[in-house]
Amino acid sequence: MAFGQPRIEYKTNAQMRTMHEAGLVLSRALDAAVAAALPGKTTRDLDAVFAAVLREAGATSNFLGYQGFPATVCTSVNEEVVHGIPGDRVLQDGDIISIDGGAIVDGWHSDSARTVIVGTADPEDVRLSDVTESAMWHGIAALATGKFVGDIGSAVDDYVSSVPGKPLGILEDYVGHGIGSEMHMAPDVLNYRTSHRGPRIRPGLCLAIEPMLVRGSIDTAVLDDDWTVVTTDGKRSCQWEHSVAVHEKGIWVLSAPDGGAAGLVPLGVVPVPIP
Repeated sequence: MAFGQPRIEYKTNAQMRTMHEAGLVLSRALDAAVAAALPGKTTRDLDAVFAAVLREAGATSNFLGYQGFPATVCTSVNEEVVHGIPGDRVLQDGDIISIDGGAIVDGWHSDSARTVIVGTADPEDVRLSDVTESAMWHGIAALATGKFVGDIGSAVDDYVSSVPGKPLGILEDYVGHGIGSEMHMAPDVLNYRTSHRGPRIRPGLCLAIEPMLVRGSIDTAVLDDDWTVVTTDGKRSCQWEHSVAVHEKGIWVLSAPDGGAAGLVPLGVVPVPIP
């Protein structure tokens, strides 16, 4: 602790390369889970598919057993915002589901989430997911160009506020985080603009950037399972997330096979592999 603030863990290039290995396994596991998100499947089915990919790769889950969490992914459907527990819920045509998971390789963590619409898509759900994903990329781009961690939240907020059409809400109670030798570490990564600049961005910093947007009120509640977070108005929600590393030459999205090029190059940022 320094001046009452949690210590930030700065990684070496070798450690960040191992985190990228974990991120590649995670990306494949999410590919499989997203492909399995079909009408008639249960959220437990998605968990099993995801777990099988980790097992085959020799990686371990950082979700399973975390503070008692009973599964390898969070499956948050419709009004469920985050931390949904996989179970017997059967996916229906038109559901929107966020799948959030992680992997550990040689003690180093990755964390990523994607949203998929099951079967027939409501155009407003498509808009919600597209804006959330784009907001994530704007936040990641700000990590490359900004000076302080708070610049990420400002970029996310500015982008979401600029989107034409009905306003979308940015959750404030749940935010991104540092990542490395543990899944959740300092600093917090806000998804909205505040006067707090946060720590300075410098090489070795690794962050999980994860905006969560809703179609209605940002007010949430936790269900009786002590995990699942839902919107209090029952409106639909969405989450996208990537783990990202800052190094001497630039940034690299650890949980993307292309390092984030597809999402970042259109925003004027070219990701650079970790030396």
